[in-house]
Amino acid sequence: MSAPRVLFVRAGNLYRSPLAERLLAARLPTARLPTARIGSAGTHARPCPRMDPETRRVLAERGGDDTGFTSRQLTPELVGGADLVLGTERAHRDAAVRLRPGALHRAFTLREFVRLATGTPPGAEDEIEDPHGAGEEMLRDCAERLDALAAEVARVLGGPGPTASPAGLTTPATWASC
Repeated sequence: MSAPRVLFVRAGNLYRSPLAERLLAARLPTARLPTARIGSAGTHARPCPRMDPETRRVLAERGGDDTGFTSRQLTPELVGGADLVLGTERAHRDAAVRLRPGALHRAFTLREFVRLATGTPPGAEDEIEDPHGAGEEMLRDCAERLDALAAEVARVLGGPGPTASPAGLTTPATWASC
């Protein structure tokens, strides 16, 4: 399998999408996918050269790495450069498709993708609750759900195997720019 390019989308690119980005990167098998490119962006993000401090702590607790993270605005180029676009809510998936209609068949909510890829019966909800303003415990609960989903995406994309350090992933210039 060629190296997948996965883009997580959320509004602010502060909590859920950075967590999902870095948790998936930590779970991907490096032996099978050494050059995977995982990124995130926000539909209303303001460029920021570092991760939210609470998000960084929660990510580190789950074995993720925030090195080099920069929040950034979702663009048609980012959507067009991704093989798989995963929103944490339907509105974020929809925003990506509006920017690049050709992404329609490769854009899902994270839960929807895992459900479809694993054959899991539909649940009541495909969206992941926003932890913004709800405190660190809610952020930890969110990270736990995202980590489980990221592990499933990693399994679907590359099967079981040793995991990568997010800092070791290659990132094209358009993905790394603010």
